[in-house]
Amino acid sequence: MSNIRITKQFSFETGHALYGYDGKCRNVHGHSYKLSVTVIGSPINDSEHVKYGMVIDFGDLKHIVKEEIVNVFDHATVFNKNTPHVELAKELQDRGHNVLLVDYQPTSEMMVIDFAEKIKARLPENIRLHSLKLQETATSYAEWFADEN
Repeated sequence: MSNIRITKQFSFETGHALYGYDGKCRNVHGHSYKLSVTVIGSPINDSEHVKYGMVIDFGDLKHIVKEEIVNVFDHATVFNKNTPHVELAKELQDRGHNVLLVDYQPTSEMMVIDFAEKIKARLPENIRLHSLKLQETATSYAEWFADEN
């Protein structure tokens, strides 16, 4: 049977700061991210199956991405835990802010790599992550493709 790609889009608001960066993004700021998640697989061929004709139920894909990415990153501020930003992060956490400390510089490029690993780990065996597109601004985005990784 044919392989088919399906895509689900998500959006979330996240703040971050790039420690050591030589431009404005070294300051704490935020983005309205748009994430496109594309998976590939064969539509279910069993006419008795409740998901007959689907590669994966869009609702099931939504559940995975919301749990792993959107619900975690939405309205959070992300800092690299290996920088002096940890002091700022602790201060914000002490004041009740949602702060994420990650093992990487929180650029779109590194975030999309992180997201790919999290999503791949949750997909059913017969479904593969094909690509991700993480749009940071109206004119800037990072993409991840399985066949290049």
